[in-house]
Amino acid sequence: MSATDTTPNTLPKAKKAGMPLLHKAIFLGLFAFLAALPFFVYPVFAMKVMCFALFACALNLLLGFGGLLSFGHAAYFGMASYVAAHAAKVWGLSLELSILAGTAVAAVLGLAIGYLAIRRQGIYFAMVTLAFAQMVYFFALQAGFTGGEDGIQSVPRNELLGMVPMRDNRWLYWVVMGVTFGGILFLYRIVHSPFGQVLKAIRENEPRAISLGYHVNRYKLMVFVLSATFAGLAGATKSQVFQLASLTDVHWSMSGEVVLMTLLGGMGTVFGPIVGAAIVVTMQNYLAYLGAWVTVIQGIIFVLGVLLFREGIIGVLSKWLKKPL
Repeated sequence: MSATDTTPNTLPKAKKAGMPLLHKAIFLGLFAFLAALPFFVYPVFAMKVMCFALFACALNLLLGFGGLLSFGHAAYFGMASYVAAHAAKVWGLSLELSILAGTAVAAVLGLAIGYLAIRRQGIYFAMVTLAFAQMVYFFALQAGFTGGEDGIQSVPRNELLGMVPMRDNRWLYWVVMGVTFGGILFLYRIVHSPFGQVLKAIRENEPRAISLGYHVNRYKLMVFVLSATFAGLAGATKSQVFQLASLTDVHWSMSGEVVLMTLLGGMGTVFGPIVGAAIVVTMQNYLAYLGAWVTVIQGIIFVLGVLLFREGIIGVLSKWLKKPL
């Protein structure tokens, strides 16, 4: 009997009824909230939250649904940021082409690193991803086009489609909102597709998935590349928002930060990483006057979060509601 024949009796089926009503309401509420947000807060801050929310959702696809912990996602986020900034400043590409160039490089980098990393499991996988990320960091430090320790500064915001000016933060906000919201919806569709169901099966019981005939490493590589691609999309967009690409984007601490966002919001939930990213970025923004103490406060909140919300904030809420979020 083939793997296809046994799937209906062994793996959970992807729901064919479409998006649940609760999830539709959440997405509509999120859309309305984001549409109103730039009228109440500084648009650049709101765009930063959205970029990191997409970044955290990208990692959650790999960690929460694929069961693979990566300590090197800053490599894709940061390298896409560099390439997008270089494409806009030196090549003079339009806004959307600059972002696509950075995203494409992140996808290729994810394919190369993922092909080697998925051969290891557990902590060895995490350490391999960290090692490759450090290699990317030192490449960014030494490469000529990255600007070394100075990074790529004063990145111009070129026109969208070569026609629409993006110098005004409010105009750029709608582009970033579209990229973020569209990216999260796409990730949602991946998770609730047959591909996503197989990922969950591999996460829960890899030997059983292998015995059913699934090429586990192929699925792992696919989810790794998808995660790296969306992380790159977030990084490329962020470079256009801040008009800057720096070593901070590719540093190992950035990888740790996005893991913190994912765990704090709720690993393995759709909306958890969004909440985690919003909390962490808001703390960094409004507690910046405390200097290095921000890191200490983040650590305290993370410890409290682990003790009080072991499944993350949205994970606990999902448990209380008895509905997946």
